[in-house]
Amino acid sequence: MENRNLLQYLIVVLKGMAMGIAELVPGVSGGTIAFVAGIYEELITSINNVSPKTFKIWRTSGFKSFWEALNGNFLITLLLGMAISIFSFSKLIRWLLENEPIPLWSFFFGLVVASIIFVAKEVTKWNLATLLVFILGAISAYFITGLPPSQNTESLPFLFFSGAIAVCAMILPGISGSFILVLLGSYKTVLDAVDDKNFKILITVGLGILFGILSFARLLKWMFNHYKNVTLAILTGFILGSLNKIWPWKRVLETRLIGTKTIVIDETVSPFSFDGDSRIILAIGTALIGFSLIFILEKVAKRDAPQP
Repeated sequence: MENRNLLQYLIVVLKGMAMGIAELVPGVSGGTIAFVAGIYEELITSINNVSPKTFKIWRTSGFKSFWEALNGNFLITLLLGMAISIFSFSKLIRWLLENEPIPLWSFFFGLVVASIIFVAKEVTKWNLATLLVFILGAISAYFITGLPPSQNTESLPFLFFSGAIAVCAMILPGISGSFILVLLGSYKTVLDAVDDKNFKILITVGLGILFGILSFARLLKWMFNHYKNVTLAILTGFILGSLNKIWPWKRVLETRLIGTKTIVIDETVSPFSFDGDSRIILAIGTALIGFSLIFILEKVAKRDAPQP
């Protein structure tokens, strides 16, 4: 449990908003923002606090003790920031994706490149093991982000599995949860279930999400406690491999309509062979803004880090 004042909680809201904006962009992970903003390990620890042992505290010592053990103020503040972004900026992000894709993707490309440098700096000792898992993480993320979307499926066990995998990706820097749902072919089913209020499907996916986030958070926490350098190295690799997904210049090969979402299958190309206005100067400028923003976030995170 960390002590924060009102200003520090406001900063957590802003970090949550940054995570929410990242999750709105397909292929960009809010986990990356959480890491650079200095709240990743606290987020993983807080998720781990959601356990029968913590709920037992509510019964034995009251709600206040339970809320403190849960680190509830942090979680609710972070979720508030994410919700504000999702409801406030979804239309803007959609408009930018449709009308100004190159500057938008360039901004996130610069942001993610800086994130790679930031996370790699956290590895205190590079050796053969860290180098190997770094390469493995990069290859895995590159392969995942290059997969075509699957056909729709409505199998309940598979939807449970989809929810678990998607939420793992959501808290893993480098890969977005919604992108995983598209790859697995579950996006349309989940979207339709929300519109149709199909609670059987929604509860199944929700249970998968709960299972995935609790089990994966425990694994990440254990890895941070026992193999921190290896964990940081593989996370760095994941972020590097995800650059393939957010390269600003792409040539569209095929478009598919999945529910109300248009999925574009494309390939990366050089800005000099791009069919249309490559806007190189603007792209470089927005990439530099994104790159600089990471180090501004780093300084803010260090300056405003609460004392235990």
